Amino acid sequence: MSAEAAVRRFLLAAARLALRGHGGAEPNPMVGCVIVRDGHVVGRGWHRRCGEAHAEVNALAEAGDRARGATAYVTLEPCNHHGRTGPCSHALIAAGVARVVFATRDPNPTATGGMQVLEAAGIDAVHHPLPETDDLNAPFVKRVATRMPWVTAKWAQTLDGAIATRSGESQWISCETSRRRVHRERARVDAILTGMGTVRADDPRLTARGTPILRRARRVVVDRNLELDPSSALVKTIAQAPLTVACSREAIAGRASHADVLRAAGADVLAIDDGAEGLTALLRDLHARLGVSTVLVEAGGGLLGKLVDAGLVDELWVFLAPIVMGDAEAPAPVRGIDPVRLADCTRWRTLSMARSGDDVELRLRRRG
Repeated sequence: MSAEAAVRRFLLAAARLALRGHGGAEPNPMVGCVIVRDGHVVGRGWHRRCGEAHAEVNALAEAGDRARGATAYVTLEPCNHHGRTGPCSHALIAAGVARVVFATRDPNPTATGGMQVLEAAGIDAVHHPLPETDDLNAPFVKRVATRMPWVTAKWAQTLDGAIATRSGESQWISCETSRRRVHRERARVDAILTGMGTVRADDPRLTARGTPILRRARRVVVDRNLELDPSSALVKTIAQAPLTVACSREAIAGRASHADVLRAAGADVLAIDDGAEGLTALLRDLHARLGVSTVLVEAGGGLLGKLVDAGLVDELWVFLAPIVMGDAEAPAPVRGIDPVRLADCTRWRTLSMARSGDDVELRLRRRG
């Protein structure tokens, strides 16, 4: 195996470890680390939960004395600041590693500088970028740069692009395996965003069920006219997961008593503007006021179209079911953008494609 191939192999191994931290590490980055000596992995670690030990410290603990003279492969530049844990760069120095290879520079200005600290201590520190680790770190990089959460839109569709029948029946297009995967993700994100069309059609709870709960996702309903029924499943389950209702200022003023009923039930009622500006402000508020770092969108084509058109969706998570509906009136997953030319369409690149029971599971990222 060439030196380049070995670096890639070990960095990808660290990236796979990092993904185990999803749902626990955020708003910190998901980070993985492997300690390699004489071509063999002697220590593995990942950042399991925000406020707890970082990936490098966990890998060093597993490696023990074998870390001395070894190489550490890390998905993100080792941090160089005292937060709730100590600097990982210092831990690597104390352990006596000879070389550190990291894939992405730390974009956080309060934590960067680990490479320089390692080099000053006589350790060979190498920045080795990889597209796969750029994808891994993209949510954290976005949060640092924009103070906005990472937004993933999820839907299930037939082979010919329908998310429901023309009468609104959608349960179930996806198979049981796919639905279990969605519940697992609900238990790992900070917020689930939906619209009133979905609420009226399905009366969903949008809670995670049948899976370990790492986070209790806040349900967020875009309800411009403040129509959410206090007897809806969303309101009835506030004790299980918090609820935010985002509506217009005019609706709050005109339906003040209805807003009071929702607030008395425990809902957070928030005023937003119409259009892209309002949706952007909503996401900023969720991040700044409530600490939301990850958002899963489970909504109909109307709201999804507004979010995609505004450039607010970072990732698509699509379940393609082996069903053909053949109805031109069946609703599509994304509506209302209406480009005239192909050049005006939003472009995405495929991250992964896998089988999910009888379905095909696709993950895509917006280009550019």
